[in-house]
Amino acid sequence: MTTTLDEALPPAAAVPTRGATPVRKERQSLKHILIAWSFALPFVLFFIVFVAGPVLISFITSLTDMKVTDIRSPLSVNFVGLKNYGDVLGDPTFRKAAANTAIFVIIGVPLTMSLGLLAAVGLNHGIVKFRRVFRVGYYLPVVTSIVAIAVVWRLLLGQENGLVNGLLGTIGISGPGWLSDTRLALPSLIVMAAWRNLGFSMIVFLAGLQAIPASLYEAASVDGASGWQRFRHITVPMLRPTMLFLAVITTIGYLNFFEEPFVMTKGGPLDSTLSVEFHAYNQFSFGNYGYTAAVGYILFLVIAVIAAIQFRLLRPKT
Repeated sequence: MTTTLDEALPPAAAVPTRGATPVRKERQSLKHILIAWSFALPFVLFFIVFVAGPVLISFITSLTDMKVTDIRSPLSVNFVGLKNYGDVLGDPTFRKAAANTAIFVIIGVPLTMSLGLLAAVGLNHGIVKFRRVFRVGYYLPVVTSIVAIAVVWRLLLGQENGLVNGLLGTIGISGPGWLSDTRLALPSLIVMAAWRNLGFSMIVFLAGLQAIPASLYEAASVDGASGWQRFRHITVPMLRPTMLFLAVITTIGYLNFFEEPFVMTKGGPLDSTLSVEFHAYNQFSFGNYGYTAAVGYILFLVIAVIAAIQFRLLRPKT
């Protein structure tokens, strides 16, 4: 039985037109976009209301002379442009706070990372038994409230009734005023911050060390490389991404240090432990909202510049 050509062809209605497939795909694509936005909409609204909105309002505030007396009528404030930024940079108290913060960062960040790396190397190669116990012990201060830690350290470093000076007194040494001496107050806060944060650096460095292939160390040992040479030419280069992450995170945290001087020294003595964040807090308490917003954006700009420099210096070499 033979089949004609007309019988072999499908009915005309069954043959799709050329324009139907693109239209259908376009409708499906639009449907997928709407579904995606329906899931993302709650976060977008949350971000606009609680993040983007306040950031924009605070920036506008930094360009006005808004004070606490203007809260009831915020639209009556005067636009002053960059005057607040000039007042901040010309304020001797702010410059003192900026110098204290710079010292805190320049000394504290390398000290914290060095101690964290030392502890990580010891746990990774030297300590075998009770390794988990040491990890928990080092990391415990990180998850403990900074206020509680600051209160304990204030009791330890007290000049008259402090435990440190009490121990020094048992061997005939008159302990100094760790928190009341302008020369020792800021170094004392740096030591406390390094002790508290070395656990986080240790955990991150330990993860980086365990990601380095053991074959690299074995090959270096066969070639006669010493322990220091293996550390310098294998460990340090392979840890550059880890160092970059820790440097950025630790620097941001130390640039925003506030709780330590707030609880332990109240910024004293003679503003020797006053930080930029503490200075902004004081100005906000005084009702100088425009000035406070300007301090915040100056600090944000400094953080962005330092982070960019760290990415430039510590990024992995290709």
